[in-house]
Amino acid sequence: MVGDAVFRVAGLRKSFGPIQVLGGVSLELHPGEVTVLMGANGAGKSTLVKIVSGVYSRDGGTMSLRGEDFAPATPAEAIRAGVVTVHQNINDGVVAALDVATNLTLDRLSGAGAPLFFNPRRVRREARAVAERMGLDIDLDAAIPDLSLADRQMVAIARAMAHEPKVLILDEPTSSLSSAEANRLFALIDRLRSHGVAILYISHRMSDIRRLADRIVSLRDGAIVGSFEEKPLDYEGAVNAMLGHRSDQGAIDARAGGNAIFSAKDLTIAEGARPISLELGDGEIVAVTGLVGVGKTALAETLFGVRSPLGGSMMLSGRPYRPGSAREAIEAGVFLVAKDRAESGIVRDFNIYENISLPFLKRISGMGVSRRGAERAVARGQIKELGIVCRSEKDDLATLSGGNQQKVMVARWMSQPASLFMLDEPFQGVDIAARRDIAAKLRASSSGRATLIFVTELDEALETADRILVMSEHTIVGEHRNAGIDMERLLAEVAGQNARGAA
Repeated sequence: MVGDAVFRVAGLRKSFGPIQVLGGVSLELHPGEVTVLMGANGAGKSTLVKIVSGVYSRDGGTMSLRGEDFAPATPAEAIRAGVVTVHQNINDGVVAALDVATNLTLDRLSGAGAPLFFNPRRVRREARAVAERMGLDIDLDAAIPDLSLADRQMVAIARAMAHEPKVLILDEPTSSLSSAEANRLFALIDRLRSHGVAILYISHRMSDIRRLADRIVSLRDGAIVGSFEEKPLDYEGAVNAMLGHRSDQGAIDARAGGNAIFSAKDLTIAEGARPISLELGDGEIVAVTGLVGVGKTALAETLFGVRSPLGGSMMLSGRPYRPGSAREAIEAGVFLVAKDRAESGIVRDFNIYENISLPFLKRISGMGVSRRGAERAVARGQIKELGIVCRSEKDDLATLSGGNQQKVMVARWMSQPASLFMLDEPFQGVDIAARRDIAAKLRASSSGRATLIFVTELDEALETADRILVMSEHTIVGEHRNAGIDMERLLAEVAGQNARGAA
């Protein structure tokens, strides 16, 4: 297949100051093939993608597209040449100030050969055609900020597909998609593959990789360290190459919780939903799993005071608990690592230690003056504990990989003691090694609090939690101790088959 390569990268190098990020990467993409790129956070995946898509220039090496030199100076040049990228950060793929229809047709409106005058009817007509090809069922007049994270991701993907690319790069595209939306994307990828599009798919989700991969390439420390294409694909070998050592399977010894720290009785979080009752014990880690849109985030936000329950009661450390805001929840010792770190988590203009200390400035300040030394000491401790890859706690957050930014968000809320610690999709965009680092840290530090994690991927629940709760239709439909689980029953609950009949 080497002679058939539509896109080639040879000896690609990139450094930022004294730090070498890519040290001679060589890669080929073939028409009609899905190449999965796996790499730990900080391995150089994002830098490689940004060079290919025209965001960064390269320091050395060559790129060629259909046998001709390829050196885009801007993302627009890469797109015009037929290389289209859907970045991990959804906000890079949509323009918040515009509606859905204009987003879907934006590149046609602004590129070479664009019409001189804006024609709303033409925009809607072309946008409708793009949406129909994608199976996108979204109001074309809707404003981007009014869409859910999953819908914004689908708009970004649909916008990319509208270019009819020769090479398509997808960076963690299913991180915010429901099962049905992911299946629609997979069907589209199959269609593009059959039409000869070369696809580079960046993901750590084994369910995605098993479904799509024709070949797996492992990246470590800025270099390709393994290529796996012999069938059946060696998934474990690819992971081991990515990590540089053998990975364990993430199995845990499920522990029973101590005295109840948090409890909810007959808590109703949506109109028409059956009430939820649950109890979380000291030292216990409980995972809430289920498909996208079943109410996991709604439950997290209710417990965090962002939204009010429609009924029921809550107790925290033996006292009634009904926060009227996130600030009240934090003051009560209830913390939440939010799902969308770009919008409700990180402050990109702040450095690492400023991001970690942000919600707790009063606790680490004296006489109204911020104690920078204390802030930095706390940050250094968390950097060490969670293995955040950076030069120092003074690094700007924007210089970190997506996975390391996620670790900073976890570090923020782990830097202070909590009674109830919640994490909504904490492993989104995080590689397998980092996922297990975070899970191990959560388990090692769990005493004295209850921990609740909300995850869509079952593997993440099985590798982290002592107990697993299944949500469907904004209620709890199943409960499992993480030992000898009846997977058939659990999967049926996740699919919603028991949503009406559960006790």
